[in-house]
Amino acid sequence: MCRFIVPIALSITAFASGALAQGSWGAPPPVAEQARTTASASAVPLTLSAALQLALDNNPELSSARREVEATEGARVQAGAFPNPTMDVEVEDLRRQTRTTTVLFSQPLEIGGKRGARIEAAERAIDIARAQLDAKHADLRANVTAAFFATAISQERVRLAEASLELARTGSSAAGKRVTAGKVSPVEETRAKVAEANVRLELVQARGELQTNLQLLRALTTRQVGIDAVNGDVLALPNPSPQELLEARIVNAPSLRQARLEVRRFGALSELERAKRVPDITVTAGGMRDQEAGRNQAVIGISVPLPIFDTNRGNITEALRRQDKAEDDALALELRLRADVGAARQRLLTASAEVDTLQKEILPGAQSAFDAATKGFELGKFSYLDALDAQRTLLQARSQYLRSLAEAHKSVTDLDRLLGAPVAQGATASTP
Repeated sequence: MCRFIVPIALSITAFASGALAQGSWGAPPPVAEQARTTASASAVPLTLSAALQLALDNNPELSSARREVEATEGARVQAGAFPNPTMDVEVEDLRRQTRTTTVLFSQPLEIGGKRGARIEAAERAIDIARAQLDAKHADLRANVTAAFFATAISQERVRLAEASLELARTGSSAAGKRVTAGKVSPVEETRAKVAEANVRLELVQARGELQTNLQLLRALTTRQVGIDAVNGDVLALPNPSPQELLEARIVNAPSLRQARLEVRRFGALSELERAKRVPDITVTAGGMRDQEAGRNQAVIGISVPLPIFDTNRGNITEALRRQDKAEDDALALELRLRADVGAARQRLLTASAEVDTLQKEILPGAQSAFDAATKGFELGKFSYLDALDAQRTLLQARSQYLRSLAEAHKSVTDLDRLLGAPVAQGATASTP
């Protein structure tokens, strides 16, 4: 019986001192290396800064937002243009001896501040487009960061599942040999094979999740090839920003700035509609040649529309009500933004507390139980299933640790997306 116990004990001891040693994830087993043979040997893992730069340089949505800024700048130029003059030529009587020819030049004159109000509205549109560009920039940065860390977490899960599968295969093989030797019941072999199948399923799921996250990262960086792995310290726990700093940055959030600029833009549009109540004046000057009389005559005139039926009252009311609506929308957005920021910060605090508890209490306890079960198995006091249960408990704790780290990173990227800039914070190295 000893010849069957020794290989199992050696495999569990190697797993405990390597892949699941306190403070180190350990090197991936040969199975992990074989799983990555499809990737290019010369491929370099992508860093977060490189991923962000690729997205900022090549993302079409960000380029589209820049085009919108350029378009609104063109609208601003057009808003400052003056009306063109008009030239009229009139001929009375086609006979040369009695013909009268009149040439008139007309120039509309905008009064009432229409041009200034039009320029003000166009400038506010530029500000809104720039705020939208900032929001798109923040959203893209947050999406890339979230995809990057999700990929990094998935890589760690794959490594953990591969290490677990290697141990499960060794245990299942040993259990089969013991059954063949008549040392244990076939039930123990069945349980070992079921445990191996469950671990294999976890590995398939982890690899599928990794490929999904890699595909999302490739889409965000517009690089469909060359990204097969990422290089990031996912074990570094982000520190929550102080509440006072978050409150100060809420005011400058791109979405809130955009909403306030909308209020100002509708205010400028309402001023423009008010200015339109004042009719424009058209000044006319020219000359008339009377062939029959043989003389030239000067012609001057002025044209003023009479605002009797159309006083632009409906457009003024519409613009004022839209300004009121924009103010209400800005207030609602601020309340919602503060709630979302508070929720994201609370999720970060909760995830940080979970990581702290796992690191200080649960992981050391699970590691200690696993070491004790391994030692007892070596001495013949525990069965293989006892050691397997202890190993499964430790792996579950490790998985929960990764999930909590993933939630912490997701909360940080949510704050990044809401506030429009990377959260100013340090990072605390957190090693299980």
